[in-house]
Amino acid sequence: MRRSLLLAGLVSMSSSAHAAGDTDYPAWYADPVTQTAFAALLVFLLIVWRLGGFKAMFSALDSRSEGIRSQIEEAQALREEAAKLMAEAEKRARDADLEAQSIVKRAKADAKALMKDARAELDAKLARRAAQAEQRIARAEADAAKAVQQAAADAATEAARVILSQPARSKGLFDRALADIKDRLN
Repeated sequence: MRRSLLLAGLVSMSSSAHAAGDTDYPAWYADPVTQTAFAALLVFLLIVWRLGGFKAMFSALDSRSEGIRSQIEEAQALREEAAKLMAEAEKRARDADLEAQSIVKRAKADAKALMKDARAELDAKLARRAAQAEQRIARAEADAAKAVQQAAADAATEAARVILSQPARSKGLFDRALADIKDRLN
């Protein structure tokens, strides 16, 4: 391959020199200046070849191509790694979204439970307050009944005292005390 590249280069140089020439000049190979220059070029290339210049040049090109190939492989490995990292990041983002949705659902459920508990607690407080109010009303009624009974007992005691102290007037007073008790009870 290296030799074919060398020959291709020589042929292209010779054909371009002939194509640029006029018809007044002889062919490139018949011109003594061209022949001398061509012979010098061949001697130069032969010396370079003997000294290993072509080996050095082609080995440098080979090492350069190997370096480029390794850079390409490294770039592909980095690209694959980046794609893997991107997929992991997308997966984490999806997981975070799902977790956020889960947290929102739990928060809504907790809020509903708190509202339900608050309503139940409010209903219980209202029921306790209503029971307390009913108890107070019942106590007030009992107190009022006691007061009426006490008043009736006081009136009866007063009437009995007056009746016993004045037997002649006792008949009218008893009827009046009885009427007084009836009035106070109503």
